Amino acid sequence: MDILTIENLQKSFGEKEVLRGLNLSVPEHSIFGFIGRNGAGKTTTMKAILGLLKPDSGQISVIGENVHFGQTRTNRYIGYLPDVPEFYPFMTALEYLRFSGEISGMEKADLRARSEELLELVGLGQERHRIKGFSRGMKQRLGIAQALLNRPKLLICDEPTSALDPVGRKEILDILLAARAQTTILFSTHILSDVERICSEAAFLNDGKVAMQGTIAELRGMRPSDGFLIETERKEDADMLRRAFGDGKAAENNTVVLHGSTEQFYDIMRFVAENRIPVQRMERMEPTLESLFLEVTA
Repeated sequence: MDILTIENLQKSFGEKEVLRGLNLSVPEHSIFGFIGRNGAGKTTTMKAILGLLKPDSGQISVIGENVHFGQTRTNRYIGYLPDVPEFYPFMTALEYLRFSGEISGMEKADLRARSEELLELVGLGQERHRIKGFSRGMKQRLGIAQALLNRPKLLICDEPTSALDPVGRKEILDILLAARAQTTILFSTHILSDVERICSEAAFLNDGKVAMQGTIAELRGMRPSDGFLIETERKEDADMLRRAFGDGKAAENNTVVLHGSTEQFYDIMRFVAENRIPVQRMERMEPTLESLFLEVTA
């Protein structure tokens, strides 16, 4: 079952076409990577899903119910984490969650237990300080807890790791992996390594349309190997390989990257054996989402 379906979505701002017939489907209980360059239309799409932006044409449905601009009944199924979440700085994390639950109509008994459960999930269970003293990463974690408070069927995250350091990024990604048991996650980002780490499916947004969509394995399978990496004991041997096979490029530590088919790999191995080249490492380089994305958007 698809939690989210978008059909032929179009949106322009003046003469600038941002979305040009975007089609997208997000299956239930997936972490779905929504990948695009900065300014590609990811945030525009998410605002349309939330009913906050009126598309020029097209249709959006959440759990089979159509989204209408300004009539946000479908938002009862959705939790949303903006790229820069804002909070009342004088509150604690627990006070903020209880406040959010009260204005959304949650029962007090459920609200207390749910708030404590989510704060434990995001690693803020023992935090008693006011939000004004929180780091950027702590605010992102609280934002995830707030977005999950009403047990949404779909959690939309708008570039949640883009401004975090490596430790903060890892913490947020681990939390999203844990949250997958509770909801479906639409994960907007331009950081391809994050997608490869946690996403089960992904779509590439380019020129206002989805250029490619599938599971991570399917996307990688659409592109052949990125080549072969060979590390030799001596730099001159790496240079010899590069000259012999023409399309190679030098890398660090006496290594060379060669491109070609599996048949050419056998030729490389034969050349190494015939010339008695001492090899420290030889490996096939699997295609990455980054190389595929750059090829699709070139």
